[in-house]
Amino acid sequence: MINREKIADSARAVSRLRAKASFHRFTSFENGPANNMSPPTDWIPGLWKDIFDDMLNDDNELDYEDQWTLTFNYNQTEEITKQERRRGWKVYCHCAYGHFRCETCNKTWPSARVVVLFRYRLQGNRGTVIMRPFRQACRRCQDDEFELPGFSDEEVEKALRRLFSKIRKNCYDDDSDDGSSTCSRKVFTKPHEASLCEACRMGICCQDED
Repeated sequence: MINREKIADSARAVSRLRAKASFHRFTSFENGPANNMSPPTDWIPGLWKDIFDDMLNDDNELDYEDQWTLTFNYNQTEEITKQERRRGWKVYCHCAYGHFRCETCNKTWPSARVVVLFRYRLQGNRGTVIMRPFRQACRRCQDDEFELPGFSDEEVEKALRRLFSKIRKNCYDDDSDDGSSTCSRKVFTKPHEASLCEACRMGICCQDED
């Protein structure tokens, strides 16, 4: 015998799912195109590590038979002490294009001035890179809550290519390529607000450092 009550419950459940899907399509349309090409807004350390390894192993960006690794430190600054400098540490500050998503209101926004800070050194035959992405706060909420950025594969590769150029120059005295060929077309975004930028608050700008 057919259980009409169960059928009715199932119909209501399907209706709720359809309504939920419709809501997500609508909100996605408000925040951007409702397709699979929406920009990445999640911070994914593994993406950086994977592309870092691929560029070393497949593209031979640092073809000097040394072992390089990438790690993350979300508290490091651009300041290097005399002792750290004597130990070989150097800094490269890169200005990248990324996207953010507010955890409070779900608003997304792009920025062409996302600061990514790298510390690097070569010691013996082992090289170390320590990375920090700087966060931004939501213009709408103004609640001093900072969000980590998301990046496309292309933007990650561009940042790492510039980093490898710095490493070749400063660790191997190879100044044959300054990485300028990785520059892409200019991306226009809303005016940068220093008060909403973690890097600006710390006095760090998007200038290359040798």
